[in-house]
This record gives sequence, C-alpha cells and structure tokens, in this order.
Amino acid sequence: MQQRSPAQTVPALRPLPRSSRSEAYLESLQILERLHRLLLDLVKDEFERLGRTDLTPIQAMLIYNLGTAEVTAGELRSRGMYQGSNVSYNLKKLVELGYVHHERCEMDRRSVRVRLTPDGQEVRDCVAALFTRHAEGLELSGVLDDPPIEGVNLQWRRVERFWAEQIRYIY
Repeated sequence: MQQRSPAQTVPALRPLPRSSRSEAYLESLQILERLHRLLLDLVKDEFERLGRTDLTPIQAMLIYNLGTAEVTAGELRSRGMYQGSNVSYNLKKLVELGYVHHERCEMDRRSVRVRLTPDGQEVRDCVAALFTRHAEGLELSGVLDDPPIEGVNLQWRRVERFWAEQIRYIY
C-alpha cells in the first residue's frame, strides 16, 4: 500500500459561507504572519547548518531579493517584506561585510544604488537552493496542488493590489 504524506490526507477546502469570509480573511492574515516568521526561521536554520553566522535572516532575504539587479534602497524595500527591520541599516551592514557594493547615482547624488558582490551572489545562491529544495519537496508531497499554487498566488496578488490601493487613498 502506498504511503501518503500528511499533507495529502487533508480534504480539499470548500468555499465558506459569506458570513464566515471575514473570519477566514482574518485567519489568512494570521497564517501569512506565521509563514513570514517561519520563512525567516528556515533561512536562519539553513545558514546555521552551513556554518554562516555573520548574517541575519533579514539580511539574507535582502540579498536574495536584490538578486542580479542594481537598485536603490527604496526599490529593494518595495520588493520584499522586512517587518521590524531597517533596510538602510541592514544595507550598511551588508556593505561592511562585503556582500553588497554601493555607489551614489551620478544623476541624483542623494540616491545610492546597490548590487551584490561575488560573496553576496554566493549567499543568494544558498537561499535560492534552499527555496528550490522546498519547492521540490512541496511539489512531490502534493501540497501545491489543492488548491493549485498558481491560483493561491493570483489571490494574494489581488489582496496585495487592494492593500496598495488602500494606502494610496489615504493620502
């Protein structure tokens, strides 16, 4: 008899009645917050396993989100979730540690553009390999199939757009 992973034994989720939608939305927010903390813990554990103790998980995620681009700190901040962290402080530390190169823009001297050094690219590759391993494991377990992860991502992009519009309308 074929073994099924615990994730596969969970029945498919059914749409909730309208009265429960608000509760489901609030639960989603709690899950999202927990997932973010768990993601940082996963990165921290991976770096400890590799013997890399010079970076915080937030710094590793900044490096990962910077990728191969050359961007300003503001652009980098808009790419990722850096709850409770100061992007400018962390970028300064990453420059000091040799993971990020920074350079003032010639057009606007107030603006600083950053990009990864070869050491920073190595860190990014470690994080990318971790995420690839997790994606493969989740795919094999069937967790990404019900509901399909593409549909989940579409829904989160809609929520993201709604939240962004709410922020714009405040001002």
